Amino acid sequence: MDDGISLIQCPRKDVHQEEIQEECDEPPGIPLPLTHLHPKPQEAAIPRKAAVVLPFAARRQPKTSSKTRIFRRKFFPAATDKEWNNWHWQINNRIHSILQLCRFLDLSSQETDALGNLSVKLPLGITPYYMSLISGEAPDSALRKTVVPTVHEFFKAPEEADDPLCEDRQSPVPGLVHRYPDRVLLLAHDFCSTYCRYCTRSRVVGHGRLYPNRVRLEKAIAYIRANTQIRDVLISGGDPLTLSDARLDWILTKLRQVPHVEIIRIGTKVPAVLPQRITVQLVRMLRRHHPIWMSLHFIHPDECTPEAHRACAMLADAGIPLNSQTVLLAGVNDSLDTMTLLVHQLLKMRVRPYYLYQCDPISGSSHFRTPVEKGLEIIRGLRGFTSGYAVPTYVIDAPGGGGKIPVMPDYIMGRTDTEWILRNYEGKTFQYPDPDHRLSPLLANSPVTPEKDEGIPME
Repeated sequence: MDDGISLIQCPRKDVHQEEIQEECDEPPGIPLPLTHLHPKPQEAAIPRKAAVVLPFAARRQPKTSSKTRIFRRKFFPAATDKEWNNWHWQINNRIHSILQLCRFLDLSSQETDALGNLSVKLPLGITPYYMSLISGEAPDSALRKTVVPTVHEFFKAPEEADDPLCEDRQSPVPGLVHRYPDRVLLLAHDFCSTYCRYCTRSRVVGHGRLYPNRVRLEKAIAYIRANTQIRDVLISGGDPLTLSDARLDWILTKLRQVPHVEIIRIGTKVPAVLPQRITVQLVRMLRRHHPIWMSLHFIHPDECTPEAHRACAMLADAGIPLNSQTVLLAGVNDSLDTMTLLVHQLLKMRVRPYYLYQCDPISGSSHFRTPVEKGLEIIRGLRGFTSGYAVPTYVIDAPGGGGKIPVMPDYIMGRTDTEWILRNYEGKTFQYPDPDHRLSPLLANSPVTPEKDEGIPME
């Protein structure tokens, strides 16, 4: 590191996250009037029998799942609670080799063959916490398929490319993508705690080519400063939340010094794969740079664990709006039942299901990509059958760098000169009178003048 700030900066004191939260997050006391301290006799005699009902978010939640507890006892019996719940420990003990995987999984031949050829592909990396969610599962289980490589990754279909979205072509300086007029994508670095096998940036991440050094980042921020139309910066990578608090604080501070930058967004999968990273110190630092938004990456209801709930609650309590960007994946979440459960779980975690992405045609992704009609089928199954907040926008990120294009079921059946023909979620047809067509002849023939109100003087 050229500036003395390390990628992973260990705290000076190893304190359990929940202990810090209990110690530091106590709300400030409110001074009570003297009448409260010395109530009148008749007031003190009145019994208070009203039942106290805790809000949903305050009800006692388990600290972890039984599956994770069993996994810890079996594979990490010597790890203390403080170690297990420390994000540095989780990263330092990642599973990143075939020998390590064999401890936790009975590997299939397709997995074993793939693991011997990863030198030129996206590397293997799984946190112990996330491994606890897939340990003991079959090779075709949802979460296991997304993080354990198979030989399918080495089959490249004719329509696939290493950089199908042409991010490199739209990169004016290293690590910065400028596709839309008023916003840019800033790649903080290329490291993730857990690598998703369908990653759009598998050509970049995990290869140690994109460091979070000041020289590169200052060039990117200088470009943002010189282009005054940029008002929105999305920090991604790699996962920016795997940077140290100091490093991330430095990036946010530099961006906040650019007068025309209004919104900063952070794209991360940390609450799903490394929820231990969401600490009191982190959220306090993030609050100093508001308005901050977060795009989280949840793909399956099995990721919505007590740890993920707690991490999202800390971020939401810090005033950070949370949106989830889910990739539609064959054999993982491409069923209405799975997607319904996922979006309902997300809402309970105060995470808005924002985008449902069609899987990008990256090299070796054909086993993950579904027909577009499958995504439309899921949206039709959600729209009207659950709350609107739970229905994401289905989008295709256009190959060639065209940006995100919404894809919607056919709710418009047609139109006449005076009305639109619409179909609702039940398949019933309705007519909506178009006010523009109905009123335009009147507006053209007779000018509209304000009605006189006797009680209000006209100017």
